[in-house]
Amino acid sequence: MKPSIPRGTRDFGSADMRKRNYIFSIIRKNFELFGYEPIETPSMENIATLTGKYGEEGDQLIFKILNSRLHESKKKDLLQSEFEKTLKSAYNSDELTGKALRYDLTVPFARYVVMNRHLLTFPFKRYQIQPVWRADAPQRGRYREFYQCDADVIGSDSLVNELDLIGLIDKSFYELKVPVLLKFNNRKILSAIAEIVNYPDKIVEITVAIDKLDKIGKEGVVKELTANGISNDAIAKLEPLIDFKGNNAEKIEILRRFVGNNAIGLKGVEELEYLLNNSSGQIHHASLELDITLARGLNYYTGTIFECKANAGTFTPSILGGGRYDDLTGVFGLKDMSGVGISFGIDRIFDVMEELQLFPDSIQAQSTTQLLFANFGGNEERYCIELIKRLRDNGIACELYPDAKKMQKQFEFADKKKIPFVCIAGSQEIESGLLGLKELKTGTQEKLSPDQLVEKFKV
Repeated sequence: MKPSIPRGTRDFGSADMRKRNYIFSIIRKNFELFGYEPIETPSMENIATLTGKYGEEGDQLIFKILNSRLHESKKKDLLQSEFEKTLKSAYNSDELTGKALRYDLTVPFARYVVMNRHLLTFPFKRYQIQPVWRADAPQRGRYREFYQCDADVIGSDSLVNELDLIGLIDKSFYELKVPVLLKFNNRKILSAIAEIVNYPDKIVEITVAIDKLDKIGKEGVVKELTANGISNDAIAKLEPLIDFKGNNAEKIEILRRFVGNNAIGLKGVEELEYLLNNSSGQIHHASLELDITLARGLNYYTGTIFECKANAGTFTPSILGGGRYDDLTGVFGLKDMSGVGISFGIDRIFDVMEELQLFPDSIQAQSTTQLLFANFGGNEERYCIELIKRLRDNGIACELYPDAKKMQKQFEFADKKKIPFVCIAGSQEIESGLLGLKELKTGTQEKLSPDQLVEKFKV
């Protein structure tokens, strides 16, 4: 059998894992710096937990897990009937698939909050770094298995939480050296637009068409809106949004005039204005842009929505998303528990950083092992084993070449693994009490006692 992996998944070798861990470490550090606490949830959830939260299209991307031992079931006719239904529509049957791989980390988090509410202190701030799965069509930057790094605060509807997340986003991407454009909008504005033009079921089509203004021009946008069944009167009302230009403050004024006395629209404008007026203390490096076409596909968002894109290079996918959800826990029986969160897309961030060559040279060029001991066998091998334990007790990453082979082969091994130093502890070195140490990059050699060796590499 020729070995292979499923499309949309990837193996990561040591070099890639060092880079990924570099990203994880920066984001995890900042999560904790901003007061978020770690949790984990299972890779699989009851399918009823997941379905109905992501919209019809999202539900179809959930990886369902076939129930085990179906061949032993005494309900063969029922199973056959349920299977035939799944062939005709996006129907889910608990008889066939009672569980599924998680689609994101937010819905499982809401379920976790409801199940553990008596153990939590609200507002509760959590972070979670785990893989998710989506049955999507694989392409560059879109995988079927990928990691998300989520930070959420639940139990508070204060917009201070949104400001905090803006600061977290800005600091994290600055430390990763990824220049980003942080776009934001508010679902209340989108709801108001749908009410004002009287097309509540067409808001996605409207925003998608307007978003193409730079590519197809105003005439093209109008043509696409018409093709989607939007009337001429509605298009006339939408004209201020089709011509939506200016700085953020000017865009706020356009929206204020557009929504008029629409209550939900005014609330959305008020929330956007608050973030703009107070974000200067939180954002120092990212570019902040109010984008009225930003809709985010997930059904549970109700207020502020965020999206980040790389602001350099040729590969500029969304690398972060998030927003406010007012009652996601309500579907699990806990009403009025507002939350807001963001999710870093690690796999896309990795791809962007690879293209822009943003990983530090020290990560790309060096093994986790700092020091390799050459193996001469016999008493020398035993001596090295004891010394290695002492070094490791002092936090020094080192290893012994496993076989007493030619020195050339052992040095080649260190070179290929990018281990920077090789220690020579042969019979003469042990007898003299001075060990040989060679730095491979420079060829520099020196003699050190075991105590000096420990001090040189001690963390």
